[in-house]
Amino acid sequence: MVLSSTAMASQKGIDVIYGEDNRKDVFESTDSALVELSKSTAAMIGMENLKAANGEYRISAGTLESRGICSQERFSKQISAANCSGFLVAPNVLVTAGHCIKSDYDCSSYKWVFDYKVDHSDQGAINVPASSVYSCKKIITRSLDQLSKNDYAVIELDRKATDRRPLAFRKKGKVSKGASIAVIGHPTGLPTKIADGAKVRSLATKYFIANLDTYGGNSGSAVFNVKTSEVEGILVRGENDYVYDSKLGCQVSNKCTDTGCRGEDVTYITNIKELKNY
Repeated sequence: MVLSSTAMASQKGIDVIYGEDNRKDVFESTDSALVELSKSTAAMIGMENLKAANGEYRISAGTLESRGICSQERFSKQISAANCSGFLVAPNVLVTAGHCIKSDYDCSSYKWVFDYKVDHSDQGAINVPASSVYSCKKIITRSLDQLSKNDYAVIELDRKATDRRPLAFRKKGKVSKGASIAVIGHPTGLPTKIADGAKVRSLATKYFIANLDTYGGNSGSAVFNVKTSEVEGILVRGENDYVYDSKLGCQVSNKCTDTGCRGEDVTYITNIKELKNY
C-alpha cells in the first residue's frame, strides 16, 4: 500500500477496484440523491495541509503521481490530502472508523473538512469556506476490536453544522445480501468520490462484505443503501489498493472481478448503540 502520510499508511489492507471503476468526482455524478448525500461527508485532514486566509481554508498536498502512483491512473493529477473519511449523523456528531481516531491526540490533531471536492478533473489546490472546517471536540465512543473486527468511532464536533443535513441511517435489522450499495469518501486521500454499482456479497456478525471500489482514505466512509439512501455501515477494511508495475516503475490499482478477491468490509451502523438517541 503506497500512502505517504502516517495515518493513511497505518490503514493496511484497504481496497481495490472490482470490475469497472465506478468512482466519480461529485461534478461528474448524474445521481442527484448521491450528490446531495455527499454534502454531509467529510475528510479528516492534517493541519499541515490547511492554510487559513480571508475566511477560507486552502487545502494543498502532493498529487497521487508525486507519491509514486502511475500517471496513467485515474485522478493521478489530483491532490491527496485526506487521511480518513467521516459523515454527519447529527448536527454536531460525526461517525468514522475506529482506527482513524485512536486517541485524544488524534482528536486534536486533525480537522474535519466538508466540501473537499473538485470542479474539474485536474484541479490542484482547493479552497473551502471556513464554515466547512470543523475540529473534533471529543470522542463520544470508539471500538477497534481485533477479535470481532468491530471498527467505529463517534466524535463530537466543535459546533453544529447548520448548512448541511445529518444523514439518515439504519436503526434496526440488517442490510440484505445482494442489496445495491454506494460509498462516498476520499479514496487515497483524494477529493470526494462517489462510487456506486456495488452489491452486498455476504453478512458477518459485526460487518458485511461488498465489492465496493475503495482505497486507503475511504476508511470511515458512509456506505449507503441505494434504494433507501440510508447509511448501512462504515467502510473499514479490504484488499490492498495498489500493486507495483515493474514495467511502468510505479504503482497501479489492484483489480479484481466483481466476484473475485476478498471483498471490502463494512461495519454495521447498528453496532453503535450510542446512536440510538439520534
